[in-house]
Amino acid sequence: MLKRLYARVMALAASPNAGWWLALIAFAEASFFPIPPDVMLIPMALARPRSAWRLAAICTAASVAGGALGYLIGYAVFDQIARPILNVYGYGAAYAAFQAKFQAYGLWIILVKGLTPIPYKIVTIAAGAARFDFGLFMLASLLTRGARFFLVATLLHFFGDAVRDFIERRLTLVTTAFAIAVVAGFVALKLL
Repeated sequence: MLKRLYARVMALAASPNAGWWLALIAFAEASFFPIPPDVMLIPMALARPRSAWRLAAICTAASVAGGALGYLIGYAVFDQIARPILNVYGYGAAYAAFQAKFQAYGLWIILVKGLTPIPYKIVTIAAGAARFDFGLFMLASLLTRGARFFLVATLLHFFGDAVRDFIERRLTLVTTAFAIAVVAGFVALKLL
């Protein structure tokens, strides 16, 4: 089943509309969608290693734009939906402490979490809810998301054939490692 799914994603990654799909997934993941853009970026860069940096640029721009939407969600909707729930359960003080912590360490939170497999939408919505400086948020998002996607693209550009051979021979291992990385990201988020 994994091999068929991998073949399907590779075929989609080689299609003429793949860049649009990559942008859509990167945008949505930064604000509300659960699947990270790596599921498209990696196969697309493997299918076209010479386009890896262009794909990373698409992924970065769309992710940062999606981050702005995530920020807006946290900024505008948080008070209407989440704050009343927090108050019912008596977590108003805990939320105030969270806002203070985010104001003090928000830049570092954005920089660190933007590079990890932690779903970026959690960072974007939290930044908006904490009323973190929007300009600084966007700059940090551009730096971290760009660093992450360009690092992946660079590795795939130079080692694409070796990576593809490794993935095709050890697909189950690769998908398991990716799943573990995502879970580890959530665990790290809980610990911070």
